[in-house]
Amino acid sequence: MVIAELVIAAVIAFIVLLTVVRSVRIVPQARARNIERFGRYRKTLEPGLNFIVPFVDRVKPLIDLREQVVSFTGQPVITEDNLVVQIDTVLFFQVTDPRAADYEIVDYIQAVEQLTATMLRSVIGSMHLEQTLTSRDKINTLLRGVLDDASGKWGLRVTRVEIKAIDPPKSVKDAMEKQMRAEREKRAAILTAEGQRQSQILTAEGDKQSKILRAEGDKQAAILRAEGEAQAISQVFESIHRNDPDPKLLAYQYLQTLPQLANGAGNTFWVIPSEVTTALKAVTSAFGGGEAAPPGTPAAAAPDAVSPDAPAPGGTAQTAPPAIPRQPGPPELAARQQEQQESAANPDQPLPASLLTPGSLNGSAGEPFSSGPASQGANGSAPSE
Repeated sequence: MVIAELVIAAVIAFIVLLTVVRSVRIVPQARARNIERFGRYRKTLEPGLNFIVPFVDRVKPLIDLREQVVSFTGQPVITEDNLVVQIDTVLFFQVTDPRAADYEIVDYIQAVEQLTATMLRSVIGSMHLEQTLTSRDKINTLLRGVLDDASGKWGLRVTRVEIKAIDPPKSVKDAMEKQMRAEREKRAAILTAEGQRQSQILTAEGDKQSKILRAEGDKQAAILRAEGEAQAISQVFESIHRNDPDPKLLAYQYLQTLPQLANGAGNTFWVIPSEVTTALKAVTSAFGGGEAAPPGTPAAAAPDAVSPDAPAPGGTAQTAPPAIPRQPGPPELAARQQEQQESAANPDQPLPASLLTPGSLNGSAGEPFSSGPASQGANGSAPSE
């Protein structure tokens, strides 16, 4: 009897302990559990210590209320320009209603995956490949809005959708690489041309500024040189007038400048001005002590000069030696050359008297022609009275 009582007491204690254990449920934080009573939803256990009716209420598995991440790889999508691309997406969602997530859909993870693939094809199908590659933010926003609306009745909230990778076909990749290479080479050529253009512009600006500064320097140097020469001339002029030079000094200075007239390398003809006569006269009077007769003036005949054709005393005719013609000086030659040039330039004007004399043809002095009865005879004798 005692053993039977002990066994009965142990069984009763075990049943009590099991009842207590089955009636207490501890739910972790950010978790939830649905309770069914006789197969019907009863309530959702909150995190912490919860009591249920043992052997009557059935506790379902834990539901995670934290934000979850699901990666979907290799979704084939056709773009508007008929190119098949593989798109990898990452979905962030959170269970907001454990009852709906448990009773409204069987597997909300698979449902979200299929919904994401379907909406991704719908969004990408209305875009070209270039738009697809450059419009990730737009695709993410559209997918998030559509998935959030569709999964709301499942007790889910889609917080974020990200396009992880977009893989176009290999041929398209090669074409894109060539295009990018061409674009980069184009940009490099443009940048090189811009650099050369800027370099040439800066070089031209520097040359311009240097030429301007050089011209300004030459201008200032010429002005200062002219001012210096003007001051020198003014001082020389004032010094000459202040010292009052006599004609002898001026004539000597004038003669010193004559050799400079023929210093040119190609000078084969030069004209002596008529002032040389005056200068020679001044020099002669200065250093000779007397008044020299100007060149070209005929010497006065002596009172006792006898005509070469007159008969000698005693009735016998004597022949006088012929007179040596006087050669003209450089001033007379220069004057005659100038007159010849003026006559050649103006043929209508009459010839000057110096060119009508017989001696002017060979450079000897002569008397003017005479056609009167006082002219000599054919034999050169003086006419009889």
